[in-house]
Amino acid sequence: MAQLLVELFSEEIPARMQHRTAEDLRRLVTDGLGKAGLAFDGAQAFATPRRLALVVDGLPLSQPDTREERKGPKADAPDKAIQGFLGSVGLTRDQVETRDTPKGPVLFAVIEHKGRPTHEVLPRLLFEAITALPWPKSMRWGAGSLTWVRPLHHILAVFDGQPLNGGLSMGATPGARPDGSGPAVSVGFVDDPHTASADTPFLAFQAGTRGHRFLAPDPFTVRDFADYRDRLREAFVVLDAAERAHIIHERAEALAASEGLRLKPDPGLLDEVAGLVEWPEVLMGRLDDAFMAVPPEVLTTAMRGHQKYFSLEHPDGRLATRFIVVANMRGADGGARIVAGNERVLRARLSDARFFWDQDRKAPLASRVEALKARVFHARLGTDHDKMERIRALATRLAAHVPGAEPALCERAGLLCKADLTTGMVGEFPELQGVMGRYYARHDGEDPAVAEALAEHYAPLGPADRCPTAPVSVAVALADKIDTLVGFWRIGDKPTGSRDPFALRRAALGVIRLIVENGLRLPLLEAFRAATAAYDQGKPPSGADHDGSDAVLDDLLAFFADRLKVHLRDRGVRHDLIAAVFARGGEDDLVRLLARVDALAKFVESDDGSNLLIAYRRSANIVRIEERKDQVRYHTQDVRVDLLRTDEENALFAALSDTMTATTQAVGAEQFEDAMARLALLRSPVDAFFETVTVNADDPSLRCNRLRLLSRIQLAMETVADFSKIEG
Repeated sequence: MAQLLVELFSEEIPARMQHRTAEDLRRLVTDGLGKAGLAFDGAQAFATPRRLALVVDGLPLSQPDTREERKGPKADAPDKAIQGFLGSVGLTRDQVETRDTPKGPVLFAVIEHKGRPTHEVLPRLLFEAITALPWPKSMRWGAGSLTWVRPLHHILAVFDGQPLNGGLSMGATPGARPDGSGPAVSVGFVDDPHTASADTPFLAFQAGTRGHRFLAPDPFTVRDFADYRDRLREAFVVLDAAERAHIIHERAEALAASEGLRLKPDPGLLDEVAGLVEWPEVLMGRLDDAFMAVPPEVLTTAMRGHQKYFSLEHPDGRLATRFIVVANMRGADGGARIVAGNERVLRARLSDARFFWDQDRKAPLASRVEALKARVFHARLGTDHDKMERIRALATRLAAHVPGAEPALCERAGLLCKADLTTGMVGEFPELQGVMGRYYARHDGEDPAVAEALAEHYAPLGPADRCPTAPVSVAVALADKIDTLVGFWRIGDKPTGSRDPFALRRAALGVIRLIVENGLRLPLLEAFRAATAAYDQGKPPSGADHDGSDAVLDDLLAFFADRLKVHLRDRGVRHDLIAAVFARGGEDDLVRLLARVDALAKFVESDDGSNLLIAYRRSANIVRIEERKDQVRYHTQDVRVDLLRTDEENALFAALSDTMTATTQAVGAEQFEDAMARLALLRSPVDAFFETVTVNADDPSLRCNRLRLLSRIQLAMETVADFSKIEG
């Protein structure tokens, strides 16, 4: 068994692309190995800013031999047919077998394929994997026509301790040849480097690589992965991104602890910074005390977003005047000059932030509302000012469904919720929208509930984001999201497949969380119609096609049903139970719906419930088959009491009548567990009916009456849910 080692060495690869592309390289190569019949023990991919690496262990030295049998024509077939078969398999008449079959003697060709040496198979396989790598963005450089995320410098490809033959001809772009002669050359595979054209850029497979760009730039050769990994570390390159992240986190926490501080958790930034350095040097810098008057969110955003610095906190959570910077360079002075340079850059950045902070507060937030007319929310849905007016109207109406929400405060929060979009601070740091609105509203003396609503109305932004609970915040957050969803449904721009450019799935999940986690009794269709009314009262852009019909709103409600299934999946709630409740129609109160789902889940998991479900399916199948045969709808016909011949029929009829009345009343009173308990009482009479009564009686009148009675089992149970949607 042998090992394959591959490294693609280039200019800096964006951190956000490294992990995904390394896994794509592993997938493409291992898929190719599988197609080539080359088994292996394992494969592992790595990425640094300048290299993608892959090691595959346990490869055989050659492909396995294969044997293929192909059936031909009869032995006495016309000569033309036999010659055609022989030509297709590349054999002569005496090289094929004649076998007796039930149809007579038949020709069979046995073709044996000798496995090729693995070192001959790998070069083209690697070429195909490298050229198939899917980059989100790519570029072309120099005279070559190869597209890559950044200029590719060399390709290390070592198998069983030896470099592979061949390489990558990068082709030539049109007009690249000095004399202008000949057509442009496309990217291709060259199996012998000596045959590569001198006019065409060429990357030969080799055994050499380089270490850190500045600390160890000299080339060196490697034999295998262990040698490669160890030589890289000697050359100031930590190959494993997880190890780099661990080093950064461990050293940052140690530096913070040395000052009596703690590192502010930021897993996303940690992963990104680990992708920016090959040799992490963790250092601590200082913020000027003068900047501490600026809101801490501004400071952390400036440090994180622009400079990739980690923030430090005091034990009580206050932002500290220290930060962590991770360099890709070891300084002879212990990093003092690196820290000083980063402090100087950060000082300039925070000076701009302090300027915006001071300037923005000179004008009241309310005075900025008019400027929203110059900002387009969506070409077919109007400006940010139009959206603000719709949120303002909708939030005021939704206040009636949010306990503790004062309509006047909801209206004021709706008026101001988008005003900070016109400030200098949000223009510089868009991720601070809402947060800055809260600070400016506090400065202007707005009601605290209004100020909080400005910051929280975008939430929740994801499953891990905190959901607002303050009444005014909840009302405005609901209004913002429902307005967006109704608007895009009205213009027919809905999510399709994986495409969701306006994050409408996230908005729907946000609405679901706001309702469920706050226990709101909000009928969704009523909220959708209120949002539609807000659109109709406004002035949509000229020529915009807005469809606010009930069919569109029903489709939006169905979209919410799908999102609710996703939301409840982690809670272990079965999606078919949600579908069973939604299928009854007219249910758009999520709190009530979930109560019904919970009661239904307990019911179907009980012994009575599971057995009754079996009886339901049996009766439904019988009725469906007989209705199709008779061309009659039995569930629309009344049961004739005078045709009930047995005690079991009478008992079932009485039980069904009582159950339908009781479950209808219980559902109306939202006593769903009581409704399920009444359904459970049907088990005994239903079981007795099926044990003693013949449905397809010889007497046609008795048969029809018993089918009507069976159909009432469905009607009684479907007062609670559509049991036909329940799986299992």
